[in-house]
Amino acid sequence: MATILDDISRTFSEYLLIPRLTRRGQRPDLVDLSTPISAVEKNEIPRFKINVPVVSACMQSVSGPRLAIALARQGGLSFIFCSQPIETQVEMVRQVKAHKAGFVQSDSNAMASTTLREVIELMKRTGHSTVPVTADGTATGKLEGIITDKDFWEFEDDLDHTVGQHMTPIDNVIYGTEGISLREANQLLHRHKKECLPILSQDGRLTALVFKKDYEDHRRNPRELLDDSKRLCVGAAINTHDYEKRVPALVAAGADVFCFDSSDGFNEYQADGIRWIRELYGKDVTVGGGNIVSAEGFDFLVKEAGADFIKVGIGGGSICITREQKGIGRGQASALLEVVRRRDEYQSETGRYIPICSDGGLANDTQITVALAMGADFVMMGRYFAMTEESPTPKTSINGQIYKPYWGEGTRRAQNWQRYSDDMGTRDLVFEEGVDAYVPLVGPVSEVLDTTLYKLRSTMVNVGADSLAEFREQSVLTLVSEQSVVEGGTSNVFQFKANREIEDTGWGNRN
Repeated sequence: MATILDDISRTFSEYLLIPRLTRRGQRPDLVDLSTPISAVEKNEIPRFKINVPVVSACMQSVSGPRLAIALARQGGLSFIFCSQPIETQVEMVRQVKAHKAGFVQSDSNAMASTTLREVIELMKRTGHSTVPVTADGTATGKLEGIITDKDFWEFEDDLDHTVGQHMTPIDNVIYGTEGISLREANQLLHRHKKECLPILSQDGRLTALVFKKDYEDHRRNPRELLDDSKRLCVGAAINTHDYEKRVPALVAAGADVFCFDSSDGFNEYQADGIRWIRELYGKDVTVGGGNIVSAEGFDFLVKEAGADFIKVGIGGGSICITREQKGIGRGQASALLEVVRRRDEYQSETGRYIPICSDGGLANDTQITVALAMGADFVMMGRYFAMTEESPTPKTSINGQIYKPYWGEGTRRAQNWQRYSDDMGTRDLVFEEGVDAYVPLVGPVSEVLDTTLYKLRSTMVNVGADSLAEFREQSVLTLVSEQSVVEGGTSNVFQFKANREIEDTGWGNRN
């Protein structure tokens, strides 16, 4: 007969943290939120770390280039989805890596013969007010001038005029030469009171742009996640069907971290893939495995295959229906606690530390904090980022409220046969493991994440922790009853808001 476990499958909402001693001098702004993603060998430092313990899910409706750039600027990491052709995923990774700590490759370019009407359409489409003018209209062509929205009046000038009639010609353009440092480039911007500084090669070709606003952004976001070449970092999802072609292409594009994207990663196909990457690249490539929900799954992917980190969670996502469709999965808190316990035992046995990613089952900021207290090194989220300005889906108005589409990788809309096929060669999605839905728009990643991280830091101070490692060691959690949940909320009072609605305590009402 089947083995029946004695434990109850529990969720994060069933736990609360017990406060510990807060020491003098502890403040939220002094808490260190950096965390490893790569395996940490005994007496060595991690090969790869992120500056905040948050990554975005490998989903079409979540992790596009724009979100990846925004999240890396906040210290986190996006995993560009693999349910697309290799060449398009590679291009998305390249777009992120083109952002080099202030040196940005131009993605809005014109020729001198371009009409004002065309350049206005370009500015509206991209949101950029400064457009380099090159001989061939490309981002690396010979620079002939610069045109901005201050060089013409849209409703007064003849829109059939050419860009060449209104642009600032190259002889009057302040520019830097290739090899200039970012500090020197910013000094030129400041000295000449300019908003944009083109960077040119020795033969006058455009190589990059430096913007005043990016300098200001960096000053506001000092925790940017950068590689050794000062480029923004980005992760990439891979699958068990074409990793032998996909991984080398993504490595060449500059992807910093890889993870297998699977609803159930406890299988020999994924182990084969991890071993293949290890044999080809050794420890130079960081690769995660999963998803799993048991200590047995951890041992298989770590001890047998050599994964750098492990993703935990099956069926806990807000748009995932794997549990009801297939009857597999586990409450996210129970799954995480078992895997973390096995991770800690494995470290005691070998001296090797394996970071754990909690993927799914997070309904609000409090549950993110609980997941990290339980031992997760970082969390992966989909809905959280799907609701932001930078997610790749279009805005839509429903009954006066702005929403964004959000669908799972296991839906027919995603057509993700690579993740959900039966590994027997079929490309038919026989049944769905996710739903197609809408989520409310809550604002830019920077604002949403700032709130979440401040709450996390504040709670860590309540527990007397200065780092995530201390937080895991010092946290004491208690199970809560249904009545204690009621007691913890507001009661016997009326809350009035300008729109006469009671406030939603979840992520959906941040705006």
